[in-house]
Formats: sequence, structure tokens, C-alpha cells
Amino acid sequence: MADPSSYRPKPGQIPDSPGVYKFRDEHRRVIYVGKAKSLRQRLASYFQDIAGLHPRTATMVTTAASVEWTVVSTEVEALQLEYSWIKEYDPRFNVKYRDDKSYPSLAVTMNEEYPRVQVMRGPKKKGVRYFGPYGHAWAIRETVDLMLRVFPVRTCSAGVFKRSAQIGRPCLLGYIGKCSAPCVGRVTPDEHRELAEDFCDFMAGRTGTYLSRLEKQMHEAAEEMEYEKAARLRDDIGALRRAMEKNAVVLADATDADLVAVAEDELEAAVQIFHVRGGRVRGQRGWVTDKVEAVDTAGLVEHALQQLYGEETGESVPKEVLVPAMPEDAAALGEWLAARRGSQVSLRIPQRGDKKALMETVHRNAQQSLALHKTKRASDLTTRSRALEEIAEALELDSAPLRIECFDISHLQGDDVVASMVVFEDGLARKSEYRRFQIKSFAGQDDVRSMHEVVSRRFRRYLQEKVRTGEWSPEDAEAAEDGGAPEDDGRAKRFAYPPQLVVVDGGQPQVAAAKRALEELGVDDVAVCGLAKRLEEVWLPGEDDPVVLPRTSEGLYLLQRVRDEAHRFAIQYQRNKRGKRFKSGPLDEVPGLGESRKQALVKHFGSVKKLRQATIDQICEVPGIGRKTAETVAAALARAVPAGPAVNMATGEIIEDEAPAPRVGTPPSGSWATSSERGTEQ
Repeated sequence: MADPSSYRPKPGQIPDSPGVYKFRDEHRRVIYVGKAKSLRQRLASYFQDIAGLHPRTATMVTTAASVEWTVVSTEVEALQLEYSWIKEYDPRFNVKYRDDKSYPSLAVTMNEEYPRVQVMRGPKKKGVRYFGPYGHAWAIRETVDLMLRVFPVRTCSAGVFKRSAQIGRPCLLGYIGKCSAPCVGRVTPDEHRELAEDFCDFMAGRTGTYLSRLEKQMHEAAEEMEYEKAARLRDDIGALRRAMEKNAVVLADATDADLVAVAEDELEAAVQIFHVRGGRVRGQRGWVTDKVEAVDTAGLVEHALQQLYGEETGESVPKEVLVPAMPEDAAALGEWLAARRGSQVSLRIPQRGDKKALMETVHRNAQQSLALHKTKRASDLTTRSRALEEIAEALELDSAPLRIECFDISHLQGDDVVASMVVFEDGLARKSEYRRFQIKSFAGQDDVRSMHEVVSRRFRRYLQEKVRTGEWSPEDAEAAEDGGAPEDDGRAKRFAYPPQLVVVDGGQPQVAAAKRALEELGVDDVAVCGLAKRLEEVWLPGEDDPVVLPRTSEGLYLLQRVRDEAHRFAIQYQRNKRGKRFKSGPLDEVPGLGESRKQALVKHFGSVKKLRQATIDQICEVPGIGRKTAETVAAALARAVPAGPAVNMATGEIIEDEAPAPRVGTPPSGSWATSSERGTEQ
């Protein structure tokens, strides 16, 4: 691991001008490429105290052994050079694009004597008109099949065309009317080129004029009693309309725009692009990005635009590019896009109307793409096996942890402190083994003590199960209450199976608490680690430094899934408890009134409002409520004054007038998410 100070440029060496820089490792391989408005300021940010750098940036600067730069005149030139170098060197610490296959486009070879319609992939060629790209080649072929009825343009290869010309007989498409057969001279080169130009105009969105012309010709043929011609034109119009319906109308005007959306988590991001031409979605593409470098949404958008338009020119770059976040160098990026198009390009965030609604659709597609990608990774046996092996190697375990249990704590400003335990076996969630815990030994915002308690309770039950035989007993019932019931059948299972690895949501303090709980119980054959949410660092007991797994590691991905599932399960339980507690309202202030009797009162009268109107004798009619308790309840309700419509904090819904008012001191909606819930609640 290199010391960045060993290759730091001397003061005054770095120019204060735009440029592109490269970090190289000890073998002279380029590991990172970046651009900057000011090379001096940007490079200086890499050579500060390593403790102040983002972990991914710190890994990069300690891997590098040298840095070099190239000065350019403008930020646009820097953008172009950065793109070229990323393509040339494929640096390991730059954003990596996966699933960025070559998407098919519908191409018309206008550079040939007899233009041909075909599916094309890869780099674009001069003199060829492109439409798309499409997600699948079969979508192009369906569209072309409908269009050839009206525009019988050649679709055959050069070999087939030459062979038909030699034998003087057209291919099958020529016989069935889906090709004008220029190979045998049915049409002249000029007539065939005119057909190809009409085809291109229609695909480019200029559909209204052509359809109007066909409809006029159809009516004229009908008036002249040329019914066969009119029927043929009618069928042509129908075919064109079906071809148009394959691309949904999304905007009222003839807008040419590309919409870019991003869905991301800590490790990956899915980029989705919709190509709108003539107000219709003419193509769609997307890819998954490994977030190797420290990059936010704006940075991902910038990288996506470079990837999308780096090799495009002319009309392939639209007049308008809509994005979810503006890149840092938006002005330079706009100039770069304008230079590639040859005219002005608008780069902006949609704020309202149809474009905003369409952007939300693109974002939903990006979210689905990311979820599908994660599902495929999680369901693949080879990937799961590799993940478990990587975890075992990183944590120095004797064998792969086939059973992993993860614990998380959730509370609301110290109230309703709960914990969750989720179980993954062979890399898959085992929901029937999930458990929920209510922290009872104390109250307050102390995640460390809570973690110690829940781990102690879980493994105390394991030790009891280890020596116990027979059916259920009173102790089992008490354990079921402590551990909660699983999601699937409502019956508590025994804690009979120990995990090979315990994961806690947190850093050094939480890991130390879990390890101490195991040692107090004499459990020494279970490994413990923690996953810190902010930097995705893996902490081990007694270690001052975390274990940093590669960002592309399947092992880190599995640990992240386990941690996120525990967090989700804890939040769900905490919300349920909070919602039930809130519904009781003023009854919470009645001393000695437990949950069972509060629920009995609300159930008997139907609402707190009706309970407030009841007499003491009527309250005494509720089973379990004596006269003294009834008097206390009535007094408490008389002191509580409703304060407007209440909001159920568990669901965010407004409760009707008969619902209780919130307790004094209840935080307002939108401000109550704790540190352990932030990121899911907000």
C-alpha cells in the first residue's frame, strides 16, 4: 500500500487550469481518470489526510503510485478527453458499466444505391439512418413487418440481392408484396430511394401528413369506384396505425428528447433511458453500474450521458435531455452535447406536466431493473456460494457460514425499543426463523445495551434448548413471548439451531456488546461481525481497523442484504407497536392501566371519544375495570383536551374525530425518525 505523500506533486507544479488527470499504480497501469475545472484544486483534495477521505477514494490513492495530468483549454475539451481515456484504459476505480450490451437499432442504409432496412448493432456508420435503440431485436422485426406493407423497401442481404438479380426472379418477399423487388427492375433506383425516404420520415415521427395523404387517396379511389385500391389503402392505413401503437404516445407535442433516470443503493445503480422522438417512445435501453468510486446521483448522470453520447453525432443526440439531477459541470456538459449534435441541446430537470410524469415512469423502470438485477444475483447458486466463501475468507472463518443471523435495534427517541433477528441459510432468507424482541430491561436510546440484551436472550434460549427434551413448557411460552412469532404461521419455533455467524447492524460498540454477551454465556463457536451502514465497513471484535471488502464483492453484497432485511423487520415491528400505542392516546397517562385493559375499554366503547362521554358506572361495566380505576380513567380523560385531527404515526393517515389526540410531547409527523430508522422512514 503506497503512501500518497510519496508521489504528491511539489507545490506550484500543478497548473490552475482545466485538464484531465490519471492515477497509475506501481505497474504503470491507469487505475483512475478524472477531469477538473482547476487541476490544482482537484488534485490537492486527494492528498489530504487519508482519514478525511471517502473509503473508496482512500483505497484509490493508496493503490496509486503516481499521478499525471494533461492541460486543456476548456471544460468541454476536458470532458471529451476524459471520455476517451476511460474508454482506452478502462480504469478499475472509475464507474463500471455492466449489462451495457450493444442494443439493436433499426437502420436504413441510405449510403447504398438500393437502401436496405435491417437490424444493426455496434458503432454507427456514416450515411446510415438509425432509429431506436430497442430493447429487443424482435420488437424491430415486428415493426418492420407492419411497415413493409406500405413501404416495400429492400430488407435482403447483399448476397440474396445479387443472386436474385442474376436469376431474374425475386425472393419470397417480392412475391408477397413486401418488397418492391428492385433486384429484378420492378422499380428504378430513384423510386426505391423515395420509398426508403418515406420510410425514414414516418419512423422519425412525421406520421400525420403521410396518413392524411393515404386517407385522401382512399376516399378518392372510393369515389371513383376503384374499391380494390381503396381497400388496399385502408389496410395500409391500418398497418401504419398498428405500427404507431407499438410506441405509446407520451407527449402532446412533437418532442425529441431522451429521459435518463437512476435508481441506486450503496453498491450499485441502475440507469434507464427512454428515447422519445416525435412525442413517442421510440426506444429504450439501460444498464447496471458498479459504484466503484465515490459518486452521487449527479455524478452517475454525468457518467451515463458520457456513455450514451460519447460516440453519437448529429440527430442521434436529441434537442432535449431530461435528467433527475444536474451534473456539477452542467454548462460544460451542455456545450459538449451541443457540439456533438451541431446545434443547441437543452439539459434540464423536468419540474411539472407530462415530461415530469414520464420521468417518473422511467424512474420506476430503473427501480424494477435494479430489483431484477438483485433478484438474479440472490437466486443464483454459484453466486451465493461465492459470497459465502468470500465472507469466510475475509473474516478468517474455518468454513463458509451456512447460517447467518443478523440483529438490529429500532426505537423512537428511546420509546418502544425493539429488536429483530433475521436468518439467512445458504444465502437465502429463512423467514420462518425470524424473531422479534421487545427490550424490557431498560428504556432509552442505548443501542449497545439493547444489542447486548437481545443477543443474550437469543443464545440463552439456545442453551436451554440444547439441554431440554420433550414438548412445550411454561418456559417455552415465555420464550415465545420474548422472541415473538414468525411471519408465516404465528407459532414460535425453538432457538435450537446456532448460527455460524452473527451480524449486527453497527460498528465497534455494537460488535463488542454482542461478543461480550456470547462470552458471558460461554458460547465460543459463533463468529461475530458488524456492518456499519454509512461506509459499509465490516468490523470484527477487538480490531481497531475494519475489514474493507471490495465494492464488487458478492460477500459484501450478501452482508448488505442481511443487514437491510434485519433493519426492515425491526422497523416494521416498531411501527406496529407505535401505531397500537398511539391509538390509546390519553389512556397512556392512566397509572396502572395496562395494554389489555386499555384495549378492552376502547373495544367496549368503540372510541376514546365515546369513552370520554361515558359515566363512571358505565366504565365499571367493562370486565376487569373496578370503580377506583374507572374514576381514574374518567379524570384522565377529562384533563386530556383534543387538539385537532390526529395523525396515525404508524401509517401517516389522518384519524377521524373519534380518534384520540396525541399525547403531550409526541413529536410532529415528519420529524420523529431516529438514527436507526433514518433512510427508511424519511
